[in-house]
Amino acid sequence: MAEDFMARAELVPKGRLYEDFEVGQVFTHHWGRTINHGDNSLFTTLTLNYNPLYFNREYALAHGHPDVQVNPLLVFNTVFGLTVEDLSEMGGPFVGVDELTYHLPVYPGDTLTARSLTMDKRESASRPGVGLVTWHTEGFNQRDERVIDYRRTNIVRLRSANVSL
Repeated sequence: MAEDFMARAELVPKGRLYEDFEVGQVFTHHWGRTINHGDNSLFTTLTLNYNPLYFNREYALAHGHPDVQVNPLLVFNTVFGLTVEDLSEMGGPFVGVDELTYHLPVYPGDTLTARSLTMDKRESASRPGVGLVTWHTEGFNQRDERVIDYRRTNIVRLRSANVSL
């Protein structure tokens, strides 16, 4: 039975190569992700973040928040993760993030979505077979309010290249 399944299975390529990106191209990333209290508590604990705003409801209320605030690094990681399938699933070294800005606090129960714009692409001058692609990503809550934005760059393999990343 497993052999029959394997014979019928087809490999579906995932991700995009350098040539698949065009400056000005917009990606509206699917799904979205609702952040809950457990996500926030676990992330905050695992990253040893001791800011009571992220885990002490009474402290958050006393400082004018309606609930604990979601740890901003969890907001960043969630929005970043929403973009991977469209932008960097093929792999390739992550070069970095620039101009990271948090615009509004996120609270448990908020659903985050993301949109990215291809800002720049160029072939590498020092590494044949790869290029650098830069995107501007924005993260939104369920009210379509921008909560975060940043630029990130990845090294992306050219279609014709036979290089390993």
